[in-house]
Amino acid sequence: MKIFIICSKRFYDRIPEIESELKKMGHILTMPNCYDDSTTEERYRHLGPEDHARWKAQMIEQSENVIKENDAVLVLNFEKEGIQNYIGGATFLEMYDAFRLHKKIFLFNDIPQGILHDEISGFEPAILNGDLSKIA
Repeated sequence: MKIFIICSKRFYDRIPEIESELKKMGHILTMPNCYDDSTTEERYRHLGPEDHARWKAQMIEQSENVIKENDAVLVLNFEKEGIQNYIGGATFLEMYDAFRLHKKIFLFNDIPQGILHDEISGFEPAILNGDLSKIA
């Protein structure tokens, strides 16, 4: 299966282990935007609000195109700053695009509690509870 990994850049350090396991299982992976340089957004932020906003728009459009080329998205949702199973705004938008494009959505952990719980539930993601062997 072709899988696009999506998550907060704070979780990029968790990707190599997951990537290794998924590749052993025969999956073809696409890494998150800017995975090769997690400081990209900060550089655009320093250029000013207009440049940062343009860059964000490009990343959102790029994600939609990447999702079209994959069979599924895997959302890595771990604890961030005391929030269990964190899913940020950009990741939520990528999940929404996957839903609209009828792609499978896998959540590494359970749906986070909060204002987007009902919407994420509506995407009907498969909850892996950390078990990557459930990806099918």
